[in-house]
Amino acid sequence: MKKTLRFLLAFLIAFVLMMVIRIAGVTIYTIDGSSLEPTFQAGDRIMVNRWSYGLRVGGKESFFGYGRIVRHPVCKGDLVAFEHPQDNSQILICRCAALPGDSVVHEGQTLIVPSLSDCADGDYYWMESINPDNTIDSHTLGFIAEERIIGRAFMVVYSLDPQESFWKGWRTSRTFLPL
Repeated sequence: MKKTLRFLLAFLIAFVLMMVIRIAGVTIYTIDGSSLEPTFQAGDRIMVNRWSYGLRVGGKESFFGYGRIVRHPVCKGDLVAFEHPQDNSQILICRCAALPGDSVVHEGQTLIVPSLSDCADGDYYWMESINPDNTIDSHTLGFIAEERIIGRAFMVVYSLDPQESFWKGWRTSRTFLPL
């Protein structure tokens, strides 16, 4: 009986630690299509650091509102994972091309990326797709609010070719590949 209780307690502690790390530390997302090639391939499992820009807490619907614990700025060139502005369940990864206060030329007109100092609701960013042939980025979505940003993508943990079986589809050259 004691061994069973010890096992259950160890299992519960391991489960709680895994959930804390998963929710607050790092998250793994799977790349579904070819829109991010050549940097990412379909079947890549990308690790995203949720603390890279500060841990997100709250949101517009939250009682306390949006905020970040230990806030760090997003840098130009970072591979940023963020929620689609119209669909929270869709996660996108793009390169940050412009920071709050920067100017961007889009369709022949100059746009200024809004920031808190511009009387906007918050800081916004201009994100550009890695693959210019498939632009689900700021060209079609507009400015990306900081509250939508999840974190910085920093590693391909492993990769499985979706067209192959598990053993044949394993891409060893992409295992633990830093970005």
